[in-house]
Amino acid sequence: MLGFLKEPVVVTAQINVNLVALTVLGLITRLWGLCYPRAVVFDEVYYGQFVSLYMKRIFFVDDSGPPFGHMLLALGGYLGGFDGNFLWNRIGAEYSMNVPVWSLRLLPALAGALCVPLAYQILVELHFSHCAALGAALLILLENSLITQSRFMLLESILIFFILLAVLSYLKFYNLQKHSAFSGSWWFWLLLTGVACSCAVGVKYMGLFTYMLLLTTAGLHFWHMIGDQNLSNVSLLCHFLARGLALIIIPLGLYLSFFYVHLALLYRSGPHDQIMTSAFQASLEGGLARITQGQPLEVAYGSQITLRNVLGKPMQCWLHSHTNTYPIRYENGRGSSHQQQVTCYPFKDVNNWWIVKDPGMQQLVVSNPPRPVRHGHIVQLVHGITTRYLNTHDVAAPLSPHSQEVSCYIDYNISMPAQNLWRVEIVNRESDTDVWKTILSEVRFVHVNTSAVLKASGVIGASLPEWGYRQLEVVGEKLSKGYHQSMVWNVEEHRYGKSQEQKEREVELHSPTQMDISKNLSFMAKFTELQWKILTLKNEDTEHKYSSSALDWITMDTNIAYWLHPTSGAQIHLLGNVATWASANAAALVYLCLSLWYLLRRRRKIYDIPEDAWQLWISAGGICGGGWAVNYLPFFLMEKTLFLYHYLPAVTFQILLIPVVLQHLNDHLCRSVLLKSMFSALLVAWFSSVYFVYCTFSPLSYGQPALSLSQLQALRWKDTWNILIRKQ
Repeated sequence: MLGFLKEPVVVTAQINVNLVALTVLGLITRLWGLCYPRAVVFDEVYYGQFVSLYMKRIFFVDDSGPPFGHMLLALGGYLGGFDGNFLWNRIGAEYSMNVPVWSLRLLPALAGALCVPLAYQILVELHFSHCAALGAALLILLENSLITQSRFMLLESILIFFILLAVLSYLKFYNLQKHSAFSGSWWFWLLLTGVACSCAVGVKYMGLFTYMLLLTTAGLHFWHMIGDQNLSNVSLLCHFLARGLALIIIPLGLYLSFFYVHLALLYRSGPHDQIMTSAFQASLEGGLARITQGQPLEVAYGSQITLRNVLGKPMQCWLHSHTNTYPIRYENGRGSSHQQQVTCYPFKDVNNWWIVKDPGMQQLVVSNPPRPVRHGHIVQLVHGITTRYLNTHDVAAPLSPHSQEVSCYIDYNISMPAQNLWRVEIVNRESDTDVWKTILSEVRFVHVNTSAVLKASGVIGASLPEWGYRQLEVVGEKLSKGYHQSMVWNVEEHRYGKSQEQKEREVELHSPTQMDISKNLSFMAKFTELQWKILTLKNEDTEHKYSSSALDWITMDTNIAYWLHPTSGAQIHLLGNVATWASANAAALVYLCLSLWYLLRRRRKIYDIPEDAWQLWISAGGICGGGWAVNYLPFFLMEKTLFLYHYLPAVTFQILLIPVVLQHLNDHLCRSVLLKSMFSALLVAWFSSVYFVYCTFSPLSYGQPALSLSQLQALRWKDTWNILIRKQ
């Protein structure tokens, strides 16, 4: 029974020395001197703020993309024991001792280091030689821009890692297709493709470009499978479902999970939650939740409410009135109603309170039991402090003459009767009998007499003149063309009015609310709102000193100064390896020209290369050339401030194209021994130049050693490069 113990247990393993060596070299080049400089470098000032907010569990919104990349950076801070206490206010600020610099920069550096062996394996899976794969890895290893970008608390190296991992996983899956379909390894690489794609998109939306490329590639491969008569209909269906599950369903689920963790971690109110809806704000600890805690849920006749405009642009504001009236005549000579002003006020104020009144009754208190207001009910809105009724009439608004003026009615004994009836329309209702609810209901107020809709004026950035205290305009929109958030309001603060006398009511309006309400949003409701804000919230793009156009990137006519030592000439720049970038451009041009030549010749039934070599050439070009195109060309359509680092995913694919073209030239165009020898000698000289450029610009990639004035001037190979030289 125990006979197996008579022989020793032997475990054998195959180790790819190339892969191990490349991984070690990648770690050395990315991790060496990682804590230097111990100061804020370029966009660390931006991402560091989010890391601090994660450490303090404070909610934020970043319009640059999904939260997964930020969470990875925060994980580094968490592992390093960072408490979030650091003022990220300027580039070059020295880090205090509580900031774990090495830990914060570790994950981007590891991701950058692992891109080196990934490049090697991608070329191997594309069926190129180990020599070509080694060349691709070494080019990534010695690429100055990738080294610089991966050594700091930035997201591009993490994005490129997941992009390359997705490509490698798909290639491994595809290569297992013929002989090991539905095996354990087949499933592993297929699922890993979907996971890596989701992670890439979760880091930055730029990851969508490679995800779409792989989905298209998978679609083309499946289309070819449909024509395979050896596969049954059931087998094809299984292949289709497997790909749908791994490449669509799982990535979507994983993407949702990023937001779930993000929202679970950030449960405290902060400065960013003001752009969210009242319901979202009330779900956060502190902030609005403290103000609204204990409010009644259902709005009833006699309720005292504040109404917040849902749009929140150009800033959040509440329906407001005060004793001042519109001027008899505006600056342009137009006349007004001289009624009491109604505005949208961007601050909480007692004059934001309104009372919901039943037009058929005089009382301004909630009856017992309360009579809830439902969709379609007619109400009057009485200003709490001045007790005047919200009104509109056929008088042009002060800033929007095409719309009606909104006011609180003053009876001047002239031929302008009050028109103060409003119909409540619940926009997000589930049925026509829905009750108007605090925070949860989004409502429109439609004027009964004119059908105008109460709206926060769309004159973005404009405010009323001095007579209106620079507050925002409110109008009656006569031509309501469908749903727009500027016409939608929600009750934010709410209490049941108890005092019929005006003086007692004023005291009541100043007091806090007391009753209870549950306003917890579902995860999907919070996700939908947050996702929409990320996609639509745009900071004003301003011209940056180091911004550039997409055309500048190909020839590297631009650079970015990341950091400058306060006293010496030490500095860090985002600059690519000139020899590598020029070679990548040449490789792309050669690939395009050769592909067109081969296509024309094949059209004439002339086959210059074997069919398997042609298929290899096309597949490699689809991945490497296609990866460059989908990660580069979309930037010509984007209206945003662009920087050189946006080009790094594209140039990574373009670099992988270099050994593809070189091996093809060596195998199919260098036919004689002499030509092959000459070509090999040229390759050695070329690669030496790549290494020379890497060494030359290393001081600008690592920030050390400090260079003298003459050395810095010598590194300005292009007039368009902004190398920082101190005046003597």
